[in-house]
Amino acid sequence: MCIEEIRKAIERYNRYRGVEARASLLKISGSRVYVFFEGSFCNTCGVNDWVEDFKYVLEDLGVESELEGVIEPSDPLINWRIGVFKLGVKRDSVK
Repeated sequence: MCIEEIRKAIERYNRYRGVEARASLLKISGSRVYVFFEGSFCNTCGVNDWVEDFKYVLEDLGVESELEGVIEPSDPLINWRIGVFKLGVKRDSVK
C-alpha cells in the first residue's frame, strides 16, 4: 500500500481545492481507500465530480486508481461524501 502517496494526494487535493472541498483519509481496507470529502463544493459542478477529482490527483502521483463508489448522506442538504477508491488497478488488463 502506498500510504505516503495517499497522504501527498490529500495534501495536494486540499491545497488546490480546499476553498470548496477538503479531503481526509477515513480508512484503508486492503486495496480500497475511503476518503471523506466535505465543504461547500461548487454548485455548478456535480458534487461527485469533486470526489472523482481525487482519482486524478492519485494518478498524477503515479498511483493507479479507480473510483468504485460514492457514499452520500441521506439528507441532500448535508455537504459531505465518502469516496471509495480501489488502488493498483491495471488498465491494460481491462477489456
